[in-house]
Amino acid sequence: MKDIAALAIKAGTAILDIYSREDFGVTYKEADQPLTLADKAANDVIEAGLTKLAPDVPILSEESRAVPYQERRSWGRFWLVDPLDGTKEFIKRNGEFTVNIALIENGRPILGAVHAPVLGVTYCGASGLGAFRTKDGASVPIAVADYTKAPVVKIVGSRSHAGAEVEAFVKKLAEAGVATEFVSMGSSLKLCLVAEGAAHIYPRFGPTMEWDTAAAHAVVDAAGGSVTSLDGSRLLYNKDDLLNPYFVVAGKPSFPWRKYSADIFGG
Repeated sequence: MKDIAALAIKAGTAILDIYSREDFGVTYKEADQPLTLADKAANDVIEAGLTKLAPDVPILSEESRAVPYQERRSWGRFWLVDPLDGTKEFIKRNGEFTVNIALIENGRPILGAVHAPVLGVTYCGASGLGAFRTKDGASVPIAVADYTKAPVVKIVGSRSHAGAEVEAFVKKLAEAGVATEFVSMGSSLKLCLVAEGAAHIYPRFGPTMEWDTAAAHAVVDAAGGSVTSLDGSRLLYNKDDLLNPYFVVAGKPSFPWRKYSADIFGG
């Protein structure tokens, strides 16, 4: 776990070098999907580091070549990487972007490191080893929070993609008399806020890719929380389609979000 955290921090240093420049070298993969020099620099650092650490374990990264499902379907274990999660946050210079590195085994994230270079904070988690938050050289164990012991239910949502469904969900809670506090955050840090108990629930009713969530999912699991699709099943990785379904991140006990979201999705 320490080696992966160190690698994420090293990639973060490469990102900060470009973050300090006037020109990020922004291009677009698709109409609204920006790509910067920092994405590539971080990806190069991570791929070189992972290849050195575990030369026999394949790597699937947002910024590397597309690997067809026919090839990766046989992968029992592989690295899943987003070298710069929150490129839009990077371009806005708000600091809420991360480096994400996860180890997937049989469709589940068993180890993950999430590093926020500007914030100087790193989250790590691994099956059987627990979850940790490191800042200024000090590492402390973290765990999800019990919403029943809090005066308000803290809901974390996307800085850039809140969406009508999340707004409807929050409105349903208000109509039911549930006291809530909404916290906006960018990138995979939203999952990490649940993992460390700073938020109770993160409903994601919008598109994400597997590399966006895998590392932080491992941290949430190790911290005692859950990441499930709307039917209550675990989020799985290395699917034919790498697009995630809508999902909810929750602490333990899990906030009973289904009874407030059923009308929104006709469930």
